[in-house]
Amino acid sequence: MIVPVPPLLVITDRHLSSLPLPELADRLFASGVRWLSLRDKDLADVERLALARVLLGRARPWGARITLHGDPALAAEAGVDGVHLPAGFDPAAARALLGPAASIGLSGHDSDGADLVERVRGQVDYLTLSPIFPSASKPGYGPCLGTSGLQRWAGRGLPVFALGGIDGPQAVADSLAAGAAGVAVMGLAMRDPQALGPLLAAAAGRTAPPPPG
Repeated sequence: MIVPVPPLLVITDRHLSSLPLPELADRLFASGVRWLSLRDKDLADVERLALARVLLGRARPWGARITLHGDPALAAEAGVDGVHLPAGFDPAAARALLGPAASIGLSGHDSDGADLVERVRGQVDYLTLSPIFPSASKPGYGPCLGTSGLQRWAGRGLPVFALGGIDGPQAVADSLAAGAAGVAVMGLAMRDPQALGPLLAAAAGRTAPPPPG
């Protein structure tokens, strides 16, 4: 998988969103986001399918990618760029269905064990690893791995996206310094897409400009 630039993945949750997801996506893409993954697994399949296609249409003018959390068959029907699998799903079956060009990710946690990477190597393109830092969206979710735990996972030979508590440019910088291939954000991006500017700048290795005024 070619990691997008900047290497920041936004995961949707319409219950936290300040706008309907298509409108929010427009703002995210305009701000520099180039990867959006439709989660919202409480929607009926027909609704997620329609929403995925709308988001794909919003993404294409920006050269951005859309992936779908959950069902590889639904991702294939929607024509999106890949699927993100929860723990326990069969990545080999997803790869066989979606083909070699699809982005296939998997949720990883410290409790999955050190052999997870070996079990899925060659079948998935990346892991999201969580929680790295305390998360405002999921208070009490943990224990947090911190940068030392992230560094341990990043050294296992599969690209890792840090998830959980990525709420400022320092968290982005610390995650990348620990070996993460990128970061993943949900709550902050849903509540205030403009707040992603400093995080996108940090992910791209730049210094964010000071706020106006």
